[in-house]
Amino acid sequence: MSNKQTLSFQAEVAQLLHLVTHSLYSNQEIFLRELISNASDACDKLRFEALNNNALYEDAPNLEVRVSFDQAAKTLTITDNGIGMTAQEAIDHLGTIAKSGTKDFMGKLSGDQKADAQLIGQFGVGFYSGFIVADKITVESRRAGVPAEEGVRWTSGGTGDFEVEAINRAERGTSIILHLRDDAEEYLNAWKLKSVIAKYSDHISLPILMEKEEWKDGELINPADESGGRQPGGMAKTGEWETINKASALWTRPKKDISEEQYQEFYKAISHDHEAPLTWAHNRVEGNTEYTQLLYIPAKAPFDLWNRDKKAGVKLYVKRVFIMDDAEALMPTYLRFVKGVIDSADLPLNVSRELLQESRDVRAIREGSTKRVLSMLEDLAKHDKHEAAAAGADGVTDVVDADDQAKEGKYSAFYAEFGSVLKEGLGEDFGNRERLAKLLRFASTTSDTASVSFADYKARMKDGQEAIYYITADTLAAAKNSPQLEVFKKKGIEVLLMTDRVDEWALNYLNEFDGTPLQSVAKGAVDLGSLQDEAEKKAAEEAAEAFKPLLAKLKEALKDKAEDVRVTTRLVDSPACLVVQDDGMSTQLARMLKQAGQQAPESKPVLEVNAEHALVKKLEGSVHFHDLAHILFDQALLAEGGLPADPAAYVKRVNALLV
Repeated sequence: MSNKQTLSFQAEVAQLLHLVTHSLYSNQEIFLRELISNASDACDKLRFEALNNNALYEDAPNLEVRVSFDQAAKTLTITDNGIGMTAQEAIDHLGTIAKSGTKDFMGKLSGDQKADAQLIGQFGVGFYSGFIVADKITVESRRAGVPAEEGVRWTSGGTGDFEVEAINRAERGTSIILHLRDDAEEYLNAWKLKSVIAKYSDHISLPILMEKEEWKDGELINPADESGGRQPGGMAKTGEWETINKASALWTRPKKDISEEQYQEFYKAISHDHEAPLTWAHNRVEGNTEYTQLLYIPAKAPFDLWNRDKKAGVKLYVKRVFIMDDAEALMPTYLRFVKGVIDSADLPLNVSRELLQESRDVRAIREGSTKRVLSMLEDLAKHDKHEAAAAGADGVTDVVDADDQAKEGKYSAFYAEFGSVLKEGLGEDFGNRERLAKLLRFASTTSDTASVSFADYKARMKDGQEAIYYITADTLAAAKNSPQLEVFKKKGIEVLLMTDRVDEWALNYLNEFDGTPLQSVAKGAVDLGSLQDEAEKKAAEEAAEAFKPLLAKLKEALKDKAEDVRVTTRLVDSPACLVVQDDGMSTQLARMLKQAGQQAPESKPVLEVNAEHALVKKLEGSVHFHDLAHILFDQALLAEGGLPADPAAYVKRVNALLV
């Protein structure tokens, strides 16, 4: 590398820096958390690489982070003796946002300081938060294992470009020197720095060191006269360094020694989320496999929750040595929103991602952790309606434990964010299918919010009702207004309304709940069993018999579109609707597959007609029979959210009849 290069920031970084330097963070002190967290990660990476190459420790085996300040120079420095960077790594890591979601990231920035603040950490760009307090940042670094003369100095004022030059650096690791702005001089104070570090970084398992200070009286104004007064005194550095954090991994401490605030700050540090988690579980598991788990359920879904290619999972440690972020093998995909740490006592230190897939110990950890997360969710679900349950018939409310009260409404909040992902578990986790089914919530014809469980539905079933009825649709409005619900509404039978894209796929793996079959109202002939009285059945049979000649004509006219045409009892106000055979794929799922560019099996729906409807009666003997038949079919398709295969032909037919 030539001695000094000036390079431009990637466009997204320049945009990001503009936001940061214009006070993106409403909470200014968060920059220190981000920089200390990065320093800790650099030490973790060194420890991991040194498993295969002990020489990387050079002559400094004790990993640490040092924080120092210089009031005269107005600088604050965070130094680690971790893995360090080469010149190219400094250019790559500090000049570009390396994550693939950069465009998503920039699109998410809203100008709302609080909402935007969390995104910086989520994208691994916490380094740039230094520009909240600094008008210039100098980074000096040397990668472990390379010669002293291959050090690098990176400098930027946080505008459009940065400089990189080669330096001699004897120490391994990285120093970040913040040249503080006038409005950030409070960080040139040991007490302030210690209080911020205690608040955000106490859980860091490495020692965070600061130089000790002690009070020193000022010099005599007149050295010959002790009674003549002194210059003002002040705190002076002693040259001795002290550890200012607990320096033990939070999850290794006893639960009783950890405050709620410490648990929450640890979550924020590992997840880069600015909101507190909904709930967490901290346990030591002993038996054939020994491990400690500290698992968190977030309050809000990350913006890339639906990106299944994104690495997700918990942090894996072995005997307190950091091994990897995003250890997917320790948590099933449908729980990819869970954050936390698992520290194993049994896995080898050189465990790889490939080995994780095959290890019996890992399978045991995965099963144990999955059950723990489901238990947390069951606990939240149990307390979700505590308020309603606690109020007696006399209107007197029982005394509710403060702990239970804190959980009220949390499951509804969780489900609104992560319910769709949880449903994936029906197809992915056969062993926990029953537990998952109990955790699912849906809207229904009695509730517009996704608050009805299968158990709630069963408790309200009518005498003689033999199935749990549901309908899938693209939107809640489409589901609520579907012609297929008409007879159910007429008879006051509740139907679950399923509007998530994942619903139909997930329900392929759930045929019944607690012994009661699940039945789509849009599949097969409607059979309400004992809920349909004999007179209705007889009238339907007579109508079907009288209608036979017309049905034959309809079948012929629609042979390219419909598999069959039949009279139905499910319609009350609508002339027609589309259904599929019991084992067929719904038209909604087929549509979704095509939208996603996937092959959907070619299958024709069944057209069911309402023999009592004026439009259907008008078909008999009409000179426009062919056009009316096609309009009937296309309107049934529109009513369930589909589009006619030839919209122009549909419009032409309707117009011809209107004139």
